[in-house]
Amino acid sequence: MHPLLERQIHKHLAPDAAEGLADFLEAVDRAYRHADDARRLVERSLDQMSNELNARLDEKLVTEAALHQEKGEQTALIKRLEEAHNQLLQSEKMASIGQLAAGVAHEINNPIGYVGSNLGTLRGYVDRLLNVLAAFEAIERELPEGAIRSRLVVVKAEADLSYLKSDIADLLTETGDGIQRVRRIVQDLKDFSHADPGEWVLADLHKGLESTLNVVNNEIKYKAKVVKEYGELPALRCLPAQLNQVFMNLLVNAAHAIENQGTITIRTGVWNEEARVEISDTGKGIPAHQLTRIFDPFFTTKPVGVGTGLGLSISYGIIQKHGGRIEVESEPGKGATFRICLPLSPSIQPELRS
Repeated sequence: MHPLLERQIHKHLAPDAAEGLADFLEAVDRAYRHADDARRLVERSLDQMSNELNARLDEKLVTEAALHQEKGEQTALIKRLEEAHNQLLQSEKMASIGQLAAGVAHEINNPIGYVGSNLGTLRGYVDRLLNVLAAFEAIERELPEGAIRSRLVVVKAEADLSYLKSDIADLLTETGDGIQRVRRIVQDLKDFSHADPGEWVLADLHKGLESTLNVVNNEIKYKAKVVKEYGELPALRCLPAQLNQVFMNLLVNAAHAIENQGTITIRTGVWNEEARVEISDTGKGIPAHQLTRIFDPFFTTKPVGVGTGLGLSISYGIIQKHGGRIEVESEPGKGATFRICLPLSPSIQPELRS
C-alpha cells in the first residue's frame, strides 16, 4: 500500500477500522499486482506468439520468393532447352541438306567429267575434219571448170560451209566454258556442303565467300548487283563450313531485304588485329526497336512461311564460338550492314572455348 494512503487511513479512522481497511486494501493491492503479473505474462506470451508468427510469415515469404525464382529459372531453362532443341534440329536439317547436296554434286560431277572428256575428244576430231576440208578445198581449186566443180560449189553454198567452219569453233569454246562453270559450281557446292569434321584449320575467307556466292547466286542475281571490295586477309584458323553458313545467311538476308533492284557490297580487311567481313545491302533496313532482337531465336521480320528465324541466331552462335562478334548498323529505308569481326591471334582460337 502506498505510504501516503496508509497515513490518511490512520488519521481519519479508528485503529480497528483502519486495520481492517488496511487489510482489505492490501488484499486489493495484491489482487491488482497479481492481475498485473498475469497481464504482463499474457502480453509476453502474445509478443512471443506474434514474433513466432512474424518469423513464420517471413519464412513463408522467403520460401515463396525462392519458389517463384526457381519457377522463373525453370521457365527460362525450358525456353533455352527448347531453343537449343530447335537449333539442333535446324543444324541437323542443314547437315542432312549438306549431305544430300554433296551427293547430288558428286552425281553431277561424274557425267560432267564424261562430257568434258568427250568434248575434248570432239574438239580434236573437228580439227582433223577441218584439216581434211582445207585439203579438199585446195584440191577443188585445181579442178577444171565443169560439172563436178560446179556441184561442189553448190553443196558448199547450201551448207554455208564458211559459216559452219567459223561457228563450230565458237560453239566448242562456249560449251567448254559452260562445262567449266558447271564444274566450278559443283566444286563450290561440295566445298560449301562438306561435312564439318570439327577440326580447326587455316582457311581463306575470300575462297569461302566466293564459294558461298556461287551457291546462293540464284537468290541474288535477280535482285542485286554484288560489289566486292576485298582487302588483304591472312589465312584464319576457323571452322570453314560453319563460317560459310554464316556468309550464306547474311547474303540471303541481304537479297531478301531488297524489294526491287539494289546492291550488295562485300568488304574485307584487317582492323585492330581483327579480320573483318562486312556485308551491306541497299534494302529496306531494320527498324531501331528490332535491332536488339534480330539475334533472338525464332525472331524474324520476314512474312509468315519465309524463313525459320534461326539463321541469325545460329550465325551469332558460330561467330561467338570463333571468339568474335557480329555488329549491325541499319537505318530504315537505307539498308543494313552486318560486320563480322574475328580475332587474328591464335591464342584465343579455340582453346578458350574448347
